[in-house]
Amino acid sequence: MAHVPTSLALFQNDLDEERRERYLNSRFLAVDTETLGLVTKRDRLCVVQMCNEEGIFSIVQTKDYQAPRLKEVLESPRVEKIFHFARFDMAALQHWLGCRVQPVYCTKIASKLARTYSGNHGLKHLVRELLGVDMDKEQQSSDWGADMLSDQQLAYTAGDVMYLVGIRERLEVMLTRENRWELAKEVMAALPMRVRLDLGGWENEDIFSHS
Repeated sequence: MAHVPTSLALFQNDLDEERRERYLNSRFLAVDTETLGLVTKRDRLCVVQMCNEEGIFSIVQTKDYQAPRLKEVLESPRVEKIFHFARFDMAALQHWLGCRVQPVYCTKIASKLARTYSGNHGLKHLVRELLGVDMDKEQQSSDWGADMLSDQQLAYTAGDVMYLVGIRERLEVMLTRENRWELAKEVMAALPMRVRLDLGGWENEDIFSHS
């Protein structure tokens, strides 16, 4: 049975003023996106979902790609945006919304730097190991461009952001313990440049390699 959080609000094209204000006064904002596929410039951005540390969920269905209030929140230097695999989401937000997200914390990067004992860095693995919760990923591949999202899709989008703040806290403890927290911050600060390379055509090339 799909569980949609009672605090979840669904918006068309942009946040309302109340959510904008609430998020601008948050410390953390967990963010994820849903697109029609995995090719950023081909497959349009359909949904942006977010949740702050209070557990206030919002889903924005993006259609006209204006969204001034959403952009203001995502670009606010006062609010840390937490993603899992930020590189993909940041590229989608920049290409489709013209939004340069900052500052950013990526739980996948943090996991790769902290959990060197494991090769599993997917969100489902992190939630299970660090929080003891089994996620339902059944709706991962579905039509996110539909005019009406199902309860199953809404529950899925909420699930992809509701655990990110907790994961971030646990990974920061591990990174600090292993003296890798400063390295993690430097890597995440470089994400905007990685996104620029991706959107510029170097997404499949390691420009730092010798070859």
